[in-house]
Amino acid sequence: MTKAPALLEGEVVAQAVNASGNREMDVKGGLKSGPLAVLVNCLGDGKLTVEVKPVGLSLPLECVAGEVSSAYNQLDLKDAREQGSVSVTAPSTVRWAITVGHQPAGRTVSRAQNARERLRVRRP
Repeated sequence: MTKAPALLEGEVVAQAVNASGNREMDVKGGLKSGPLAVLVNCLGDGKLTVEVKPVGLSLPLECVAGEVSSAYNQLDLKDAREQGSVSVTAPSTVRWAITVGHQPAGRTVSRAQNARERLRVRRP
């Protein structure tokens, strides 16, 4: 997990690479209204959970030994908040990387597209 997942459009507001265990990160500039993307990769056996606060969003991801598991989620925030944070909870045996970013207004991903974006890639 030496590279963070790439945000194709928009502004990265929180990011971590080559992490393990639990971590909480402040969202730079707070949470703006509009699309917020959460991209996460993990490697190792265990469950990783991403929480976006104070929105109350919880995103679980099952991580697998010997494979990189990836997830892309997007939420449309109706109200801006001056402060926000992203916390990752994972066992110390799971390595992970995350990118969180505000996307341009009008950039939305359908439920079907979101499902297609979730993939499992074999580690080379």
